[in-house]
Amino acid sequence: MRDPNVPESLEGWWILHRMFAFDRLAWDALSEKRRTKFATHARDLFEHLRTGPDGDAALAQLVGHKGDLQLTHYARTYEGLAYAQALVDKLELRAYLTPLGSYVSVLELGMYDATGKIHDQLRERGLEANSPQWVEAFDELVRRQAESPYVGPRLFAKIPQRRYACFYPMNKKRDGADNWFMLPFADRAKLMTEHGKVGRSYHGQVTQVISGSIGFDDYEWGVDLYADDPLVFKKLVYEMRFDEASARYGEFGAFWTGLQFSPSELHVFLDGDAVPELLSEG
Repeated sequence: MRDPNVPESLEGWWILHRMFAFDRLAWDALSEKRRTKFATHARDLFEHLRTGPDGDAALAQLVGHKGDLQLTHYARTYEGLAYAQALVDKLELRAYLTPLGSYVSVLELGMYDATGKIHDQLRERGLEANSPQWVEAFDELVRRQAESPYVGPRLFAKIPQRRYACFYPMNKKRDGADNWFMLPFADRAKLMTEHGKVGRSYHGQVTQVISGSIGFDDYEWGVDLYADDPLVFKKLVYEMRFDEASARYGEFGAFWTGLQFSPSELHVFLDGDAVPELLSEG
C-alpha cells in the first residue's frame, strides 16, 4: 500500500470457516450401512483436504446452541477455498448439515512496527517518496520481511493441533471521537504494541491465528484461538478487555467455541455416543 498512515501486512493461507447444525435424528434414522458409507466418504475427503501441501482442514464439535460442527479450511488460493467448499457440498453427509454461518478471510501478519521502520529507512536514504526508486526499495524491504525465517513459516503454518478452538470476528471502532482509523500512525502502533504484550504473556498456553477479512466478510478481522485448556480463552480475552486497543476501540462479533477432533473420529461425532478425540499425528 506504501501509505505512511497505513500499516503493511503479509498474507498467507486463505481461510474459510463454516458452521453447521447437524440433524442427528435424521442421521440416526438411516441404516447402519448408509451411515458407515456416508461417514467414510466424508472422512476420506477431510483427510484429503488436510494432508496436501496446498491446504488444510480441521473439524470441531461446537458447544452451545449456535451450531454443532465447524469446518475450517485453509487454501493457498481463493479458488482453493471455493474448491473445498464445493467438495464438501457434494458429500452425502451434507444433506444432514444445515449452514448456520461462515467466514472468509486471509491469514495476516500485521507490520505496524516494521512499516514505520521501512518509511524511516527510506527517508534516511534521501529517496523521493513514491518515486520509482522509492517504490522499488519499499517493495524490496517488505519482501525481506516475508522471507525472514521468523515470519515466512508463520504465513503457511498448518492449523494448530490443540484440543480446544475458539473463533470470533472483530472490528476496530469508527464512532465519533473513538475512530481507530483517524488516530495518528504512531498512536495506533503504540496501542498495538501494548495489545501484543498481553497476547505474548500467554505464550505456550494459546496459539493465535489472525486473519484479515476487510472486503471479504462483515467484520475486519477474524481471530482463531487454540489451546489445551478452554479456560485460557476466558482469561486471555478478559485480560485483553482492559487493554485500550480493545477497551476503547474493539467491537466483537459472535464467539464460536468447541472441541477439535480428528477426521478419523468423525463417526464418533456423528453417532453422538461419545466425544470424538483429537488424535496425535503418527
